Amino acid sequence: MREQFKQQLAEIKAEVVSILADVEVLVRQATTALIEGDSEFAKQLVASDDEFDRRTLAVEDRVLETIATQFPVARDLRMLHSMAFIAMYEERMADLAANIAKTAVRVTDKEGTPRAPQSLADLIEEQGDLVTQVLAATREALETNNLELALKLPEMDIPIDVLYKQFFRALAHLTDEKEIEWASRMVMSSRYLERISDNAIDIGERIVFLITGERDAYDEIELSEQGERK
Repeated sequence: MREQFKQQLAEIKAEVVSILADVEVLVRQATTALIEGDSEFAKQLVASDDEFDRRTLAVEDRVLETIATQFPVARDLRMLHSMAFIAMYEERMADLAANIAKTAVRVTDKEGTPRAPQSLADLIEEQGDLVTQVLAATREALETNNLELALKLPEMDIPIDVLYKQFFRALAHLTDEKEIEWASRMVMSSRYLERISDNAIDIGERIVFLITGERDAYDEIELSEQGERK
């Protein structure tokens, strides 16, 4: 019976890790569709969001079923609760990525090419690359219970916030009406990418809790490390 329980825990975690990997792919593909103006591909990505909803809800149902039938305590209960928590954030990130794909459909003209100022397109592309790196690190930290990597996630998020602010500064220098119209819609995609990274940081905080059992360990360990660096 105990071996069956361990198998259930392993399967739940494996699915949560798998969903996170697929979110990473979705973010990369949605950003590419936006930059390249591929509206048909973007429409497929928008449709894929329903599958993420189904999978994350299935994780929650599996967690509830396991708690009800196996009566886990201590670390096992913490793990199950954390998996449901992380699945919730994965669903949010998939929604945000789908919103980027929706923007790709809206900003693409009849010929299939977005009216994209190259400077802003480059910023979005760079931001998307950094977000997928954060997601990859988050997935690795979760899969391997890597506390050190989980604690590095906030630092990885900083350049993404910088690019988001830089996007607004670049937008202010545009003069072409068509470029301004395109860029004003793209602002939300930059914001979506920034929010995806923020959600990954929230998952990282939960990973730290999962490993240490302390809810405030994220801030405490960061402060401790800062003290050691001085």
